[in-house]
Parts: sequence; C-alpha cells; structure tokens
Amino acid sequence: MASGKVFLITLCSLMLLSQLIIPAHSCNCCLKYTRRHLPCKRLLSYKFQDIKHNCDINAVIFRQSNGKLVCANPLLDHTQKCIKHVE
Repeated sequence: MASGKVFLITLCSLMLLSQLIIPAHSCNCCLKYTRRHLPCKRLLSYKFQDIKHNCDINAVIFRQSNGKLVCANPLLDHTQKCIKHVE
C-alpha cells in the first residue's frame, strides 16, 4: 500500500513539473504567424526559427522599432521583401 502512495505522489509530481516546464519553453517560440501586413520600414532586425529546434513552426521573428517581436510566415513574398529591407 505504501509503494502505491509513493508511485501516485511521484506521478503527480512529474505531471505538475511537466506543466511548469512546457509553457516556459514555448514562450521562446512563435506559435502562430501574424495576420497583418508588416510595415517593413518599422522592422529593425530578424532571426529565423525552425522546427529543428523544438519549435512547432518555421518562422521569421522580426523586431519592430517599438521593441515588439512579430512572427511571420517565411514562405510569404511580403516576409521575404521585409527581410531584404532589413538587410
């Protein structure tokens, strides 16, 4: 009976720990793309996110002049235009 309680407590602890770890990781990844048309002249820099590094989608992360980050679809022509503008 005691081993059953230990197993149950361990299982509950692991479940709680996984809920704390997973959201912390996902805040470093884009989860969806912006739907709005980005003004290229307000973009200061960009970096690529890919699914090879534990993120769910491939994305271009732009930093705007106001400091906010915006996730864009790397396959869109407008995203490619903004990348060239930033470079």
